[in-house]
Amino acid sequence: MARVRNNAVLAVAVMLMGGCAAKQEQPASVARAESLMASSSAKRGDLVLRCEPSDAQVLLDGVEQGTCTDFAGVSRSLRLADSGFHQVEVKKRGFYPYTTYYEPGKARVTLKVKLRPLAPEGGSASP
Repeated sequence: MARVRNNAVLAVAVMLMGGCAAKQEQPASVARAESLMASSSAKRGDLVLRCEPSDAQVLLDGVEQGTCTDFAGVSRSLRLADSGFHQVEVKKRGFYPYTTYYEPGKARVTLKVKLRPLAPEGGSASP
């Protein structure tokens, strides 16, 4: 009886070992991950903004996005998913506006902007 049991265990072990060597299908999660990786090959860029003054408004293609502090960190960046040039404008009342154009690549870029005041810092204009 023990010999029959040993043969049955050996047969199950051989079947299991043979099953491991056979090619298995990929799980759906792996296929989905590959699909996402392929679709991410499109140009996408993250823009980190460091501004003075930090409460200046940020506009992307003429649409207000928030203030510079909203996009000042690694986890808080301006995400540009569309390819092509985008107009980025930083402005605040009492300062000259800053405008630039940015085409997303596959990297995170930090843009440092220092707005210049309209009036001289010394105070009033000469008489």
